[in-house]
Amino acid sequence: MSPSAALIPVSPHDTGIAEAAALSGRLTYLCMCLTLCWGVLAATGWVRRFSGQDAIRAGHVVLAAFTLATGTLHGLTFLFLEDDPFGVADLLLPFYDGTPRHALGVAGLELVIAVSVTAALRRGAREGRWLRFHQAGYLAIGLLAGHAWLGAISGGHLAVVWLAGITLLVPPVLLSVLRVLPAAVLARAGLVTPPPAAADPEPATVRVDVDSRRCHAYGVCQSEAPQVFQLGPDGQLAYEKRPEPRLVPHVQAAARACPMRAIHLLGATR
Repeated sequence: MSPSAALIPVSPHDTGIAEAAALSGRLTYLCMCLTLCWGVLAATGWVRRFSGQDAIRAGHVVLAAFTLATGTLHGLTFLFLEDDPFGVADLLLPFYDGTPRHALGVAGLELVIAVSVTAALRRGAREGRWLRFHQAGYLAIGLLAGHAWLGAISGGHLAVVWLAGITLLVPPVLLSVLRVLPAAVLARAGLVTPPPAAADPEPATVRVDVDSRRCHAYGVCQSEAPQVFQLGPDGQLAYEKRPEPRLVPHVQAAARACPMRAIHLLGATR
């Protein structure tokens, strides 16, 4: 299950399968790097610093979906090998075939799938617990990176240089795109929040009040306005009562998204 499997001598019967495995493996590695970078840049506010706009977290989800799709395709291609076929157990059970790099790939992909599936349950679980499990994605990326690099080493140094180039180039290229492209172009691409229309009034300072009796700590408000709402490890909600004017649209979105209608705003322009 190496992205450089095509570099290893294979039977003429399996040449096409090996090329498909190599291409899907490299696409998986690229999407994985982009997913990691976009998630970190969005969560830490780097996108706002470089583009002046908040990042749309949906981009992180889309990139993760591409990673899963290409990674699954990469694994399934090995089921079609004629001379040295992989069985279903080889693709599902780490260390089943005794090859360490295959085991890393299987474990990493399964962990990514688990993190992605639980992402759909985010609104039904406490934010703190969900975030702790979501951080297992970093372990999955480490496993998959080890799988890719070990596979590249077994196939030849050219693939190692190729993977190293992707690893080093993805962050600066992504930051350069965010810095150079106009905000309107990034908004149309769905990467950042659209800039406010010129005719819109400046958002006024609002006062936030949360009804603790109605609040069930689902964490939806934190996902919409993390700078204002924070769920602690104990499940208690902490929030800024008078957020900055630039955060008012996010606070309004959090109030609209709250399933318990526990957030009340005083003085909002809309």
